[in-house]
Amino acid sequence: MKAVIFDMDGVLFDTERLAVKCWDTIGEELSLGKVGYMVLKTLGRTKEESVKIFEREFGHRFNNDEFQRLYKEYLDNYYSKNSVPLKEGVREILEYLKENGYKIAVASSSSRESVLHHLRDADIEKYFDKIICGDMVYKSKPEPDIYITAATELGVNCENCYAVEDSESGLLSAHRANMEVVYIPDLYVATPPIKKIVDLEFDTLTAFMNYLKEK
Repeated sequence: MKAVIFDMDGVLFDTERLAVKCWDTIGEELSLGKVGYMVLKTLGRTKEESVKIFEREFGHRFNNDEFQRLYKEYLDNYYSKNSVPLKEGVREILEYLKENGYKIAVASSSSRESVLHHLRDADIEKYFDKIICGDMVYKSKPEPDIYITAATELGVNCENCYAVEDSESGLLSAHRANMEVVYIPDLYVATPPIKKIVDLEFDTLTAFMNYLKEK
């Protein structure tokens, strides 16, 4: 195996729980009720696809412009006082991979602006050879495009890459790209059919790193 490609939200950063709190808050402000559960329905999707999922769920009651305005205000306020929350073992595994000659990439459905903000805020951008974002591919997860693009940019065959994911759409994307699928659960709990496409499962990135050290 020559490369490790990471999803971002829920894998590198504990941002999914933050999104649940945020969406609950602004959902009530917009008279939609607590809508944090929608995080699970939109995991791994681009903003455009997430908007469509919200529109199907709430119909004419959903005003995306207002939702995005309040979402931005909430996050701007949060990040003015707090750092982006890193998941356990992120720095350690990135150091290990870099020291041991692995190529490293991010393959996130989030916008490039968001991805770069998070990586730079945590001072980990320097570890990544390539950063592939949702607005850089035609079809987002669960289609394989983003992982195929990441492997191509790294100059590595897909079958020689680990893809580290936490969402159904991400796991499907990595599997369809013919990568070694590494599942590290966060909010989403994989169903039996999805479990069948998982090659490796660990509780934390630290456990995945220890697996690599023992190989």
